[in-house]
Amino acid sequence: MSSGDEQSAFGFNSNWREFAPIAFTNLLLCIVTLGLYTFWARTRERRYLWSQTRFIDDQLEWTGTGLELMIGYVLAIVLFGLPLAALQFGLQAMILRGYPGYAGITGIVLYFGLLYLIGIAIFRALRYRLSRTFWRGIRGGSHEQGLSFGFSYVWRTITGSLLLGLLIPWSMVSLWNKRWDAMSFGPMQFDSHARVGPIFGRFLLFYLSPIFILVLLGLLAFWGMVPAPGKLAPTPATMQQQAIVIAVLAYVIFFVVLGLIALVFYAAYFREVIGNLTLGELSFEFTATTWDWLKLALGSLLLVVLTLGIGQIFIGYRNWTFFVRHMRAYGDVRLDALTQSTTREPGQGEGLLDAFDVGAF
Repeated sequence: MSSGDEQSAFGFNSNWREFAPIAFTNLLLCIVTLGLYTFWARTRERRYLWSQTRFIDDQLEWTGTGLELMIGYVLAIVLFGLPLAALQFGLQAMILRGYPGYAGITGIVLYFGLLYLIGIAIFRALRYRLSRTFWRGIRGGSHEQGLSFGFSYVWRTITGSLLLGLLIPWSMVSLWNKRWDAMSFGPMQFDSHARVGPIFGRFLLFYLSPIFILVLLGLLAFWGMVPAPGKLAPTPATMQQQAIVIAVLAYVIFFVVLGLIALVFYAAYFREVIGNLTLGELSFEFTATTWDWLKLALGSLLLVVLTLGIGQIFIGYRNWTFFVRHMRAYGDVRLDALTQSTTREPGQGEGLLDAFDVGAF
């Protein structure tokens, strides 16, 4: 791909009106089957989104099946969900019988085990999606099973919480690099070398914002309770009203302002990690700004609220098209050198991913 083609490297050829029949049909079938059709609905949605997505001169193809997703989910429930429920009852029994120490140790072990499984889920979700994504008949994948990544996820996540959480950006970036470094597409290996420095300032803004908000609200509460010179002290009823106003204000400020600052951070985060990802001679760029993320978030919120929740069926479509339309690619693709991937294809879908409700990215 030449330098003049980067603007057209990724493209989406459809619109929400064409997607709507699929979304509404999936919704009706999920209702009729009491949710059982969810796995096939997700597969049908991906097959459509992938088929409408162009990379350079050809469309993507999704080859995953609903049965794979259902098997993955069932395996996650059987292998993890049931033992977890049994352990929870066991912990309660230990405490009631006077063994809080054993219960505490068991709880810590359970926490580490949970982190380990979440790490495996994140790794295998990406591996599965790459293995079921075809371009020019070539797919992606990984030779690794994600077991070592699970251990990395545990210690890097815990390390990220040190120094009062100031190492969280390092944890996020290092885990992104490690996961993508294990992936490939056809004969080409991904290489990720994202850095912490370019995003740390925005994380620090997000980190310090709650402290600033709490101090500001504390000052407002203090000024509201201290009478001005020459005026009587506020009555208990007035103080109660002021407390309610401050509580509502605190709720709005905390979630709205902190949410906006979080968008500022994630806009920088995705620009950094995607902008430092390469595949063979290809390099990528993600152009979404904070304003773009804000429009996406507000648009999705209004869509869901104004349609009384029905608009939720379009969220996946909006997220996918958002990423596709802000992706850029630079470099050359040597079509004559492309061969099929030799990585092992996983036999089931993202069961652990669904169980823990974590995203592929």
